[in-house]
Amino acid sequence: MLRVLAVDDEAPALEELLYLLRSDPRVHRAEGATGATDALRLIGAALDAGEEGERGVDVVFLDIHMAGLTGLDIARLLAGFARPPLIVFVTAHEGFAVRAFDLKAVDYVLKPVRRERLAEAVRRVAELVGDRAAPVQEPDQIPVELGGVTRFLPIDDIAYAEAQGDYARLHTARGSHLVRIPLSTLEERWRSRGFVRIHRSHLVALDRIDELRLEAGGMSVRVGDAELPVSRRHARTVRDRLLRRAPH
Repeated sequence: MLRVLAVDDEAPALEELLYLLRSDPRVHRAEGATGATDALRLIGAALDAGEEGERGVDVVFLDIHMAGLTGLDIARLLAGFARPPLIVFVTAHEGFAVRAFDLKAVDYVLKPVRRERLAEAVRRVAELVGDRAAPVQEPDQIPVELGGVTRFLPIDDIAYAEAQGDYARLHTARGSHLVRIPLSTLEERWRSRGFVRIHRSHLVALDRIDELRLEAGGMSVRVGDAELPVSRRHARTVRDRLLRRAPH
C-alpha cells in the first residue's frame, strides 16, 4: 500500500490528481502540497520519522511548472537523500522527458491525466516499492500503447530500439512501437539483457545481429532486414562483444 504525496501549485489540478490517486486501491494515503516549500517540509518530516513511519512517503507525483522551485528542482534536491522517495512527473509539457528520466523518474504522465494512464504509473511505483528490499530487476515486459490500449511487449521480442527525439521506437519482427522513454534510459536498463549501443540512434539486442559488415566507409550490422550503422565510438565494443559471443 503506497504512501503518496502529490505536488501542484494549481488547486483544481491537485484536487483532481488526489481524487484519482485515492481511488486506486494500491494507494494507502495521498496528501497534497501546493508548492515546493510545502512539499519539502512534508518530505523532510517523513524522512525524519523513518521509512516505516505512518507519515512516510513512498512516491512524489510532481508537477514541473510551478512558481519558485520547479518539479525538476525538487527532484534534484531529493536525489541527495540516501533513500529518497520515488518520483513521477505529472505535466502538461512533453519537452522535459529527457531531463525527467535523467533524474531517474519512474514515469512521466501528461496532463490532462487519464485514469488508465495514472493507474499504469501507480503500478510501476508499486512494483518498485515492493522490490526495494531486494535488488531492482528490470521487468520482462515493457508497456506500449496501441490505439489507446496499454499492452505489454516482451523485451525478448525486441530486435533493436531507435532514438526519435525524447522517444524510442522499438522494432520487433511484427512491427514497431513508440514509447516515451529516451534511448539512454533503455541502454542503462537493458544492458544486462544483452543490448548494446551501436550508435547514438540505435540500441541493438546482441543475439539479433546476423552479420557484421566492415567496409571502407566504416562498420554496420544487419538485424533482420535492417542494416544499421555502427559509429566509430562504439565499433570496438560491438566487435569485442560479438567475438565473445561467437562459438569457439
